[in-house]
Amino acid sequence: MSVILGYDESPGAERALRVAIEVAAAFGEPLILVYGAAAPGPTGEEYRSHQEAIRQAGRTALAHAVREADEAGVPTAVEIVDEKPAQALLGAARRHGGRVIVVGSWGESPMRGALLGSTPHKLLHLSPLPVLCVPTD
Repeated sequence: MSVILGYDESPGAERALRVAIEVAAAFGEPLILVYGAAAPGPTGEEYRSHQEAIRQAGRTALAHAVREADEAGVPTAVEIVDEKPAQALLGAARRHGGRVIVVGSWGESPMRGALLGSTPHKLLHLSPLPVLCVPTD
């Protein structure tokens, strides 16, 4: 089993990282750090450039998260997936035998999340396993 974390260096993700490290350490399980890197727009040179920029941002963000987990003695694996965040997290949970998916919240209202499709909102409706939604500080 494993703890799955959606991480993007946002304020909500920073706190979610701390909580996910605590959960993974408590269960003695690896922390799977996931970055959904789907670029908008399906084709063309702009798409490829945008996609590579998003993937690079993901590599940078996840390197920070790996360092924090390493300091806490929690083993990690990293996935940068060319899917939207919710789908990337659900897929990682299936591949790694996820126990729980941890995500941060930006403090959006439930209505805004429902209308705009926030990742926590999607996961709460789609995930077959528990979702731990961590509010910002």
